[in-house]
Amino acid sequence: MIPLNFAGTGRPAASWDEIDPIENQISRTLLCQWLNLPRSVSYYQPQLGKPGARPSQVTMKLDGSWVDNQLVVNSIRQLLDVEFNALGYEYITYELKKEYIINKKKVYRLMQEYNLLLGKVIRPTRKREFVKFRRIESTKPLEYLCWDIKYVWVEGERRNYYLLSVIDVYSRKILDWLFKGSIRQIDLINLFRRINRSHQLKGVILRNDNGSQFIAHSVRNFLKSSEIKQEFTHVATPEENSYIEAFHSILEHDVIERNVFDSYYEAKEMLGRYFSHYNNHRLHRSIGFITPQQKWEEAQIIYDTTAAAAAFSENLSS
Repeated sequence: MIPLNFAGTGRPAASWDEIDPIENQISRTLLCQWLNLPRSVSYYQPQLGKPGARPSQVTMKLDGSWVDNQLVVNSIRQLLDVEFNALGYEYITYELKKEYIINKKKVYRLMQEYNLLLGKVIRPTRKREFVKFRRIESTKPLEYLCWDIKYVWVEGERRNYYLLSVIDVYSRKILDWLFKGSIRQIDLINLFRRINRSHQLKGVILRNDNGSQFIAHSVRNFLKSSEIKQEFTHVATPEENSYIEAFHSILEHDVIERNVFDSYYEAKEMLGRYFSHYNNHRLHRSIGFITPQQKWEEAQIIYDTTAAAAAFSENLSS
């Protein structure tokens, strides 16, 4: 039974003994008339807890049997426990419907309760290291890298795609790139795994802005474990990331402004051709009118010569 309160009437608590036996038999309006009280002072007593029905503790399977929600949570964990996973609750719901009768609201509630949601808001807890010098003075390849994301409009699909480029500051060479409809944290991690297979990145300093992908915990933790030092530009200071900004301006001038893309695949194919042209054929004034690849190889020759001379000198002295 839901008890009645009578606000501001001064009636003693004992009056409930008079009302309780007949409360379910007559209307509240009539009760108030008998007690000579205005109807407006009668209201429901608030109950403890959240309003509405309690969430169900079981879920039906397609075969008609019922299972505890904990088994559903275990199924969710199995779906998430795969390499390169980045599944949200809607994708999880789609997979669970192959076994359970369940909607996305319940899946969201269970994933939220067990802290399994991806999370849309990123709040970094570890202190970020901001750049100390606005301009980078690099003396060799793989000393400083910069990366950033640029929008590329595809007219045929009436939408933007994301281009992520990684540049070596010393040689201006583009080490790798991504072009996708969305760039997730795992995409950034896999990109650097790929670069690390070709080049030893231990000790490299990586500069970026404060975009959500770059400040993500998973990305920062991966870079730290790979011994890549990540530094952040100050807010609203694109000049602190000028090398990658300059490259994207060149790309805008040479490719994007001169072409109308009908599809994602057309844009990606042309970008791939341009990256090859930029690294191997386009002369770069700031590095002495040679190509980034020539600058890269030139530094490698100097390094090999210096290392050989040092080894020869050491052999003579021993």
